[in-house]
Amino acid sequence: MKNRSLVSISDYSKEEILHILKLAADFEANPNQALLRDKVVASLFFEPSTRTRLSFETAINRLGARVVGFTDASTSSTTKGETLKDTIKMVSNYADLIVMRHPLEGSARYASEQSLVPVINAGDGANQHPSQTLLDLYSIQKTQGTLENLNIFMVGDLKYGRTVHSLLMALSLFNPTFYFVAPKEMSMPREYKIFLDDNNIKYYEQIEMANLEKADILYMTRVQKERFSEPMEYERVKNAFVLKNAMLDNTKANLKVLHPLPRVNEIHPDVDTNAKAYYFKQAENGVYTRMAIISAIMGVK
Repeated sequence: MKNRSLVSISDYSKEEILHILKLAADFEANPNQALLRDKVVASLFFEPSTRTRLSFETAINRLGARVVGFTDASTSSTTKGETLKDTIKMVSNYADLIVMRHPLEGSARYASEQSLVPVINAGDGANQHPSQTLLDLYSIQKTQGTLENLNIFMVGDLKYGRTVHSLLMALSLFNPTFYFVAPKEMSMPREYKIFLDDNNIKYYEQIEMANLEKADILYMTRVQKERFSEPMEYERVKNAFVLKNAMLDNTKANLKVLHPLPRVNEIHPDVDTNAKAYYFKQAENGVYTRMAIISAIMGVK
């Protein structure tokens, strides 16, 4: 993993994923380790972010490195017409590592090919979000005691949701059974179902919130308004699935509700006090997992 970019979750083998999760547990037990006090990390967010950006920057600071970069593309030279290639080549002269979020699919892979230093994909359009996947896996492993043979319900925007795309690919290494719960307009893209078929992974598709008593993990997602070109299409599906506390009454004792956040109205606030709600702790786990990713790439763990 040393000096390698992380663009897609498929860049890591099963063994490397498990290694990252072990490091994350070590960092959770001891979160302040100034292993990178002489390093600079560039944080380039061409698209708005709260949890991903702040947890990456918290991870960087807890590791003792310094952060440079921008949180809004409008404050960068892209507004003057500078290309992504030129931005990456320039920034990679200044930093030891680049963390980048960009709205265009494939932008992270392109950036990694232009950069002189490793690049971590913090989300490229509706494509991939590998660091979110690794913190999701860490959350699942912590709460279930295993990643193997679990029933995973994915609910909401499965068409544009980069978090579910990456998580599907990673969990396929651990023999899951998937339940895809989405309106037809937001169903899991065909290429991911082909991937599951090719790897003999079982999945079921539903257009309503049913069979929750089978779930080990209930992974909720918001309908992403920013991915829609037609406002009327968004209005039609935005309230398709809303999880309420009463819906968890007959579910497994080990069930945990995850969400990559931010939520809009797909999880009712009355769920927050349920012991099965795990999404805020999941967000905290992002710091430890991103510390693990950064330290592995920088070769200090």
